[in-house]
Amino acid sequence: MALDHDSNLNSLGFAKPPSETRVVVAMSGGVDSSVVAAYLADQGYDVVGVTLQLYDHGAALAKKGACCAGIDIHDARRVAEERGFPHYVLDYENIFKDAVIDEFADSYLAGATPVPCIRCNERVKFKDLLETAKDLDADCMATGHYIQRKMGANGPELHSAEDANRDQSYFLFSTTPEQLDYLRFPLGHLPSKDATREMAAQYGLAVADKPDSQDICFVPDGNYAGVIEKLRPGAAEPGDIVHSDGRVLGRHNGVLHYTIGQRRGLGIGGLSEPLYVVKLDVDKKQVVVGPKELLATRTIPVREINWLGDAPFTSQDEWHVKVKVRSTRPPREAIIRPLSDTTAEVELLTPEEGVSPGQACVFYATEGSRIFGGGWIWRGY
Repeated sequence: MALDHDSNLNSLGFAKPPSETRVVVAMSGGVDSSVVAAYLADQGYDVVGVTLQLYDHGAALAKKGACCAGIDIHDARRVAEERGFPHYVLDYENIFKDAVIDEFADSYLAGATPVPCIRCNERVKFKDLLETAKDLDADCMATGHYIQRKMGANGPELHSAEDANRDQSYFLFSTTPEQLDYLRFPLGHLPSKDATREMAAQYGLAVADKPDSQDICFVPDGNYAGVIEKLRPGAAEPGDIVHSDGRVLGRHNGVLHYTIGQRRGLGIGGLSEPLYVVKLDVDKKQVVVGPKELLATRTIPVREINWLGDAPFTSQDEWHVKVKVRSTRPPREAIIRPLSDTTAEVELLTPEEGVSPGQACVFYATEGSRIFGGGWIWRGY
């Protein structure tokens, strides 16, 4: 499980004994971060476990699949007690609401399809928690994410996880070079999630068989619309379902109940052609539907780019890479044309369907496992 083969360095890359190397482990209460903490403690590192309380966990206490809720805090604390290292719970509710939940609601209402897990990593875990780790005099911070950090000629590089089925690079593209210098991902090279669970069983962790979280943590039942209605009363105002040619086909009970690319549940049967949601117009309260070909996108405007290449982003007119425009899709060949240090136009060599504002566009090397960062898809106006 060694992370570095230089004989002068310990497995976390420091030239000192593990006992003199302090590592803060971000513990969600799940099996992944618990295994990281137990493994590092077993190696003799000076481990400090930290769990974030991100939202009012009373409502989610008994829900399976919700992360960072009350039961998860209990599970993380138990692992720390059993393995004999200190554990702290930090109340980040206000930070989380300001940095993640409010934007989630606003972008969802603007017809986007947000990915709050990325914003949480970017604005909470790898920002505020990382600063807390430094305040605790930690040499580094470790997480249970499935991604790899490898040393390259110009410093640490971000690489996809060994197990493509568990790879979390889509959610970590906004990790900056400075953060990457401080972070460690001990699980990224494992062949499968089964290997993680086997390690959990070896360490006797009670969470060895705990199910993975599936939903966004503050939407544990998957009911996005219900959460949005609570956060933004009035968001479920009814309006027209309109064909792309202008025909009014029916009524809807709120734009927030629809997503780009949706076909089922539109309530407009009896038509000769299958129709898909191709646009959400919040201002006009319209759900616009049309044939499948209207979903195909070749050119994508991207902003807030975090670039992890060796040369400056604007040093070339074009970068030939692969990109992912949804977490569940494989990377596709594309050309990035920088417009500034943080904005670009991405041309897909093969058009993709259902490209949605609010999703991330993540950049991958055409060969090998390296990740060159990414940005956020927007409308381009």
